[in-house]
Amino acid sequence: MTSSSIQGSSNQLLCTFSIRSRIAVIVRAAGASFPYGMLRNLLWSTSKHDVYLMQNHSVMHWSSLLRRGKEVLNVARPLVPTMKYPGSEAQTLTRVQISNMAVRDGLMAAGGFQGELICKYLNQPGVAFAKKISNEENAITNAVDICYGPTGSMRIMTANNDQQVRFFDVNSFACTNCYTFPWSVNNTSVSPDGKLLAVLGDSPECLLADAQSGKVVCDLKGHLDYSFASAWHPDGRILATGNQDTTCRLWDIRNTSQSIAVLKGRMGAIRAIKFTSDGRFMAMAEPADFVHIFDTQSDYDVCQEIDLFGEIAGISFSPDTEALFIGVADRTYGSVLEFNRKRYRGYLDYAL
Repeated sequence: MTSSSIQGSSNQLLCTFSIRSRIAVIVRAAGASFPYGMLRNLLWSTSKHDVYLMQNHSVMHWSSLLRRGKEVLNVARPLVPTMKYPGSEAQTLTRVQISNMAVRDGLMAAGGFQGELICKYLNQPGVAFAKKISNEENAITNAVDICYGPTGSMRIMTANNDQQVRFFDVNSFACTNCYTFPWSVNNTSVSPDGKLLAVLGDSPECLLADAQSGKVVCDLKGHLDYSFASAWHPDGRILATGNQDTTCRLWDIRNTSQSIAVLKGRMGAIRAIKFTSDGRFMAMAEPADFVHIFDTQSDYDVCQEIDLFGEIAGISFSPDTEALFIGVADRTYGSVLEFNRKRYRGYLDYAL
């Protein structure tokens, strides 16, 4: 469809990302299945043509080239792990309600509202791992991520309401580390070099911890409410944190005594933050209606605001930085919005 069919508008202050299409067959009524508005990481882009996202009880893959979606995983059915992993008995999960997900390098990881963790290799049938990693009554898996350690080993990281952050080995799916913090952990992110761990939760303070030991290195003070989102700039020096106080704060880890900038939302908490892989842009999403894109080379002073309609189920830049995808969870307007990066070149650029 054309941009005229979009509910809302794209304010071209920066003229960086322009609407390409609206994919109306995906994410239909997804927002009705998830009672917690703070959990909005249900969309992941692996290329400018491939998007993974939740639709009701299914993880779907959408191809913008083929213009069709395909079911990757149905979590309403019994999930029986296909892999044998040491130190654990086989466990079958049924009717899992997905709270968040991540897709990277051929692996998908998803967390559940009852403390579940599900892992699936995209090129293999079935699920490789499915287990309740916490049995506490309010053990929701608030965040899940696929990251790399200092040695380059791939790991899965989870954050739960039971105040724990866990790391899992992707080969055996054994829990290799488990760190406990003073409050429910809503979000975690690992620095690009794999050495530092940002921990955010039911506290105005955000913590920086050693990713190998879990020891707290410093605390970041400045937010006024609970935090729900974080992201690292690819150079590893800047950490962005999103908070219920409707702001995103930027921290230079070389001097964490105070934030170097405070970026304000329009009317809601900052629930998701993403950097492009080249570090040129940063996007932050509110729970509904607004996504803000900042030009990092302007010291975050130049911003493009995308004004849409509906709850935001997730945002994701494509790895090549050419596309931005926004998931809209709404009974009527449920969809994925695809924005393409605009590049302005003079005639001399084409002569080179």
